[in-house]
Amino acid sequence: MSENKDPQKFVYDFTEGNKDLKDLLGGKGANLAEMTNLGLPVPPGFTISTEACKVYLDSGDEPAELRDEVGAHLEALEKRMGKNLGQADDPLLVSVRSGAKFSMPGMMDTVLNIGLSDASVVGLAAQAGDERFAWDSYRRLIQMFGKTVLGVDGDLFEEALEAAKEAKGVTVDVDLDAADLKKLVEQFKKIVTRDAGREFPQDPREQMDLAIKAVFDSWNTDRAKLYRRQERIPGDLGTAVNICSMVFGNLGPDSGTGVAFTRDPASGHQGVYGDYLQNAQGEDVVAGIRNTVPLAELESIDKASYDQLMKIMETLETHYKDLCDIEFTIERGQLWMLQTRVGKRTAGAAFRIATQLVDQGLIDEAEALQRVNGAQLAQLMFPRFDHGAASVLLGRGIAASPGAAVGKAVFDSYTAVKWSRSGEKVILIRRETNPDDLDGMIAAEGILTSRGGKTSHAAVVARGMGKTCVCGAEEIEVDTKRRRLTVGDTVVEEGDLVSVDGSTGKVYLGEVPVVPSPVVEYFEGRMHAGADDADELVAAVHRIMAYADRVRRLRVRANADNAEDASRARRFGAQGIGLCRTEHMFLGERREMVEKLILADTDDEREAALDALLPLQKADFIELFESMDGLPVTVRLLDPPLHEFLPDITELSVRVALAESRKDANENDLRLLQAVHKLHEQNPMLGLRGVRLGLVIPGLFAMQVRAIAEAAAQRKNAKGDPRAEIMIPLVGTVQELEIVREEADQVIAEVEAATGTELRLSIGTMIELPRAALTAGQIAEAAQFFSFGTNDLTQTVWGFSRDDVEASFFTAYLEKGIFGVSPFETIDKDGVGALVRSAVEAGRATRPDLKLGICGEHGGDPESVHFFHEVGLDYVSCSPFRIPVARLEAGRAAAESRGSDSR
Repeated sequence: MSENKDPQKFVYDFTEGNKDLKDLLGGKGANLAEMTNLGLPVPPGFTISTEACKVYLDSGDEPAELRDEVGAHLEALEKRMGKNLGQADDPLLVSVRSGAKFSMPGMMDTVLNIGLSDASVVGLAAQAGDERFAWDSYRRLIQMFGKTVLGVDGDLFEEALEAAKEAKGVTVDVDLDAADLKKLVEQFKKIVTRDAGREFPQDPREQMDLAIKAVFDSWNTDRAKLYRRQERIPGDLGTAVNICSMVFGNLGPDSGTGVAFTRDPASGHQGVYGDYLQNAQGEDVVAGIRNTVPLAELESIDKASYDQLMKIMETLETHYKDLCDIEFTIERGQLWMLQTRVGKRTAGAAFRIATQLVDQGLIDEAEALQRVNGAQLAQLMFPRFDHGAASVLLGRGIAASPGAAVGKAVFDSYTAVKWSRSGEKVILIRRETNPDDLDGMIAAEGILTSRGGKTSHAAVVARGMGKTCVCGAEEIEVDTKRRRLTVGDTVVEEGDLVSVDGSTGKVYLGEVPVVPSPVVEYFEGRMHAGADDADELVAAVHRIMAYADRVRRLRVRANADNAEDASRARRFGAQGIGLCRTEHMFLGERREMVEKLILADTDDEREAALDALLPLQKADFIELFESMDGLPVTVRLLDPPLHEFLPDITELSVRVALAESRKDANENDLRLLQAVHKLHEQNPMLGLRGVRLGLVIPGLFAMQVRAIAEAAAQRKNAKGDPRAEIMIPLVGTVQELEIVREEADQVIAEVEAATGTELRLSIGTMIELPRAALTAGQIAEAAQFFSFGTNDLTQTVWGFSRDDVEASFFTAYLEKGIFGVSPFETIDKDGVGALVRSAVEAGRATRPDLKLGICGEHGGDPESVHFFHEVGLDYVSCSPFRIPVARLEAGRAAAESRGSDSR
């Protein structure tokens, strides 16, 4: 089947699709079709395509043809099932479920039991031989329909349900009998009439049509948009709608519903993983309202269904060649498959599963590399709790998403967001989460619930976001109204510190110390692969990193300013230094020497200041070249405005004023204050800095070049292999570079003559101004390499200062969708990226052997690394901690491009 179908066709039977049609049928619809094709027991149904949703969202109304198409498919379904939708004596009931291309768990709407009414509920009871089941199904429909379709506050239904249980003296829904549920249905209908301004619809087709529109509308709810921004899912995809004949897990103890994984999504280990709940519908499992039993217990409850499920799970994993997440229902001993998808997993599970599948021959190494990403690797590098430290255990739940999270206890999403924005680290604690908690989950360091399991809303969403999560901590009583939790005699109030260990499921009172991640210890050479769980993870990371390093074209360097950072970067796999910022060498005790340079009134004073700095700079470079022996080291000459080396103007003014009032003026302070006023600029980042310093302060750049050259000569004479590169910052025109380069070449020649050592020092520039990018062809005539300074390039292209705007309006821009992500985090491909691409092409046209790199923070951003591979850079440079991430993503970019070429 091709996606290029007749544009008038908006509805597809499950028999018509396949798993590759996610763009058209959404993930759920495509996979229901695939399971149907595999001959698995899928309830019959049909899918309304994403194209119909797009028309609806664009025009505000459904396509004109849609109603008739749905009617035709509904009629075919009714014939197949031998009963009609909502038929009074034997009703066909259907679910109306969302299903976008990418999984968005709990973010969009679903309505079950469509077709029930005051008349058909009686027929359902008669056909099922179970009056309680029928009325329970009807109250569920009114509750879901009222909240989802008619916009009634869901708490009103929950309060009525809780009141009914309290009046009966029971604690769980299943203990309400048919008479109780009949009364509850009447209450629910009154709530709908009062709060929706209309009665609950009795016409089954009207129920279906309104539910379809509600699913379309749910694509643009606040929580769905927030989730898409968090997961970087495009906002123009729309959602499909799946109409599926109902099967019932709430028909008694021989029925039930569950969620299963073909491998543990938390660890990646093979086994029987999932949750099962007898006498329940699917929402009960996902919502975490009732605590489930482990899937393995299904074997003793219903062995025939269990055995069949195990075979199906094996079939699906082999077919999809990946961890599969499965939803199923058992209706009086008959197993039905309601959904499958490639399951979300933790970072550790992703690496383990990828290598396991290689060993099983299901995928190759290139595919394994595509199954993991840099964000997951970064998660594995975070610290973990020190289990040997003294700690107070509060309780234990299900380890749903690993990590070590410490923060102040908060009991609602609003507080989590508010405190987080004030700089507090928080742990969101709930009985169970629901989609409305998404913003609080994003803000929190970790999530703790007293209900639910590995397949609950909290667990699934947390795993997708890489958040630490513990679910189903039953011994912890959560009181959201009083804003506290209790465990026995221990009470934790809102604001108290708690620690949540998503790897073990343990929850501690107070702050537990952390220790380095085993993955970091591996990168630093302090851990090797072995037999235990941590070593197994390290072994998986090692295998995938080794393959990434074999296939990647981009080299990865480090931003490092001293020997200690350089040595660590090298252990992390750095292939050189892409940015050494020499201004960091002028801080601390050396600041006074820089002050003397700035205050120099005569040539002699200036030369004396430079002469004092020269040996210190040289010693720094010797250490750096030694730590990176045999690898390139790009040294950027002094870049920041000189005022950054002087005291704060306000602080200095107060000091001078106080001294004058005491008749005890300090001559040096007076001169410093004059210098500060002289150097003051309204916008120093666009003022006297970078190459401009070298042009207006005689001898400054010459001193730095001399220090570099003498250090390189000394290392070379000591049988070392220094590979220094000199980078001129903030060049906007080739004439600037030519003047500085002429001076640098002269200094290098002098050092070569004095030391009798041949030095091959390359000289290049940073491309960090739009003009430099636009005239890159001219600049390449005088530069042997370019390094893109994308931090400044982003500031100058967009016209805003990173230090000022991120706190002032970036949040609003992200919320309004102007930014999908901060342009300082991921490169703006259309603007900044276009300049980079243009400069690469122009530079290489002038100088084919021009070396090209990037040394802004984008060099360690996964998505940006793929862009730099695409435009043809030679290397990326980033902070030492991000080097493994850049290495992995460079490998993924190469494997991805090879795959594209082969296709």
